Amino acid sequence: MPRPTDLLQTHPALSLLRLAALSAGPDGMLDDETLELMFEQVEGGALSLIAASDVWPELARGLMGRTPSNMFRALYASGALMEVLPDVAGVFGVPQIADDPPQVDIGQHLLRVLDEAALCGAPLPVRFAAMAMHVGKSDSPPEHLPVHYRHVERGRPRIEAMCARFQVPADCRELALLALAECERVHRVGEVRAGPVAALLARMGAFDHPERYAQLMTLCACDYRAYGGHAPRDYPKAALLGVALQACAGIDASTLDADALQDARAAAIATAFRSERWSDSQA
Repeated sequence: MPRPTDLLQTHPALSLLRLAALSAGPDGMLDDETLELMFEQVEGGALSLIAASDVWPELARGLMGRTPSNMFRALYASGALMEVLPDVAGVFGVPQIADDPPQVDIGQHLLRVLDEAALCGAPLPVRFAAMAMHVGKSDSPPEHLPVHYRHVERGRPRIEAMCARFQVPADCRELALLALAECERVHRVGEVRAGPVAALLARMGAFDHPERYAQLMTLCACDYRAYGGHAPRDYPKAALLGVALQACAGIDASTLDADALQDARAAAIATAFRSERWSDSQA
């Protein structure tokens, strides 16, 4: 790793992000002296000198590191996270409902999800989506916490703006928006009603975008395992949706209109689940 003082003196803006990104690699966490130097540079306005187009390569480098959480810890400790990713910084300290314990800090949970994604060798879109999908929860009304009503509506324009600012690749943007809309629904899915399951699979691209669907399921599994008491269990909802998807495998979509196709898939899933076919509620 380059010496921190060399980087900070020669490239004060880029070096902040480079040092943080490198800390996600094999060399590990930055020491207190380096973090103090980074903090001084942030306080001095160094990040105002860097173009957004130069930020993304360093973020991607850190996201793809062995321990991505180290990059975010360094950015947070130095004050750089609020400058570079204010919407992500905003979720630290915000509570979210969980099982055991009954609440988690969203920012700390995000770090655990990122490290789970690294452990399973997840690609960049999964890691970016893990970073971005909670940004609508930073300003949920205090009276509703730890529940986050309408966070999807707040999160969508923030993710879109972040992607536009940093020129994030399209596959990262698409998966982040999909995760925002569907990840919590995946966690809640059950086998009692087959119709909403068929609709959920279609929305997630299970039938026509299998790679994106697989990435979303990887993200959901990492999110599940990041909660206390779950790691390293298998993700039960992935198995359930796998049964539903397999039940639909023999249906020829080219011979049916949209309504008939939805009916056929719901019927096939109901048979596989031995459950009811329709429900007015969404998965």
